[in-house]
Amino acid sequence: MLVDSHCHLDRIDLKPYGGDLDLAVQAATERGVSKMLCIGIDLGNAPTVVAIAERFPQIYASVGVHPLDISDEICSIQTLAELANHPKVVAIGETGLDYYYSSERKVDQQRSFAQHLQVSASCGKPTIVHTRDAREDTLAIIAEHGSPDVGGVLHCFTESWEMAEAAIKMGYYISFSGIITFKNAEELREVVRRVPIERLLVETDSPYLAPVPYRGKKNEPKYVVEVAECVADLKGLSYQDVLQYTTQNFERLFPLAK
Repeated sequence: MLVDSHCHLDRIDLKPYGGDLDLAVQAATERGVSKMLCIGIDLGNAPTVVAIAERFPQIYASVGVHPLDISDEICSIQTLAELANHPKVVAIGETGLDYYYSSERKVDQQRSFAQHLQVSASCGKPTIVHTRDAREDTLAIIAEHGSPDVGGVLHCFTESWEMAEAAIKMGYYISFSGIITFKNAEELREVVRRVPIERLLVETDSPYLAPVPYRGKKNEPKYVVEVAECVADLKGLSYQDVLQYTTQNFERLFPLAK
């Protein structure tokens, strides 16, 4: 029983499955992936990810606006709260800060992030955070606007151990993707070794970042197996132990996905 804690099922390549999402989900299920969290990135795809979650009992959804998808008018707290009020929506996001690709809109990103955290705190659904080249501001905004009781996850983590440690102290989990299998990711693998297994999640972030040996191909949820295998190797645990821990962690963080 394995969970892909972050995937974009509305964007994965369905050509190998004749355009049939059911077959892609079945392919993941056959490799032991028992649950998936389908991620919202803007107001436009919120109905799509919710509809996918409604179709499949083992798939859940999040709603939010990615920092690189913020429109000229920032999504209101009321709109976010209304989107979050659905039984298959278990999380808010993905939200966060990305100064690598969009440093010119720092203020808008910060406002949007704060609002997502406020909705998360009020509705009791954890926050899914994207962070790149924005370590100090990400942690500061979580500390100011987030709820330690609700918490969240730093997804597709590529930052330092110091940032991971600070987030864990604020009630957050750390999620790793196929990047940890890449040849040039030794520093990140050291972070994997240091993050307590009780605070660790695995994900594909599909259709992006397919793990070795599929690097360069379109990613999909069934490849979260390779991420979990890499975690097991790095931490000196059995694959079954990693499955058990990461599934328990997912269900602890997202209790509505049990």
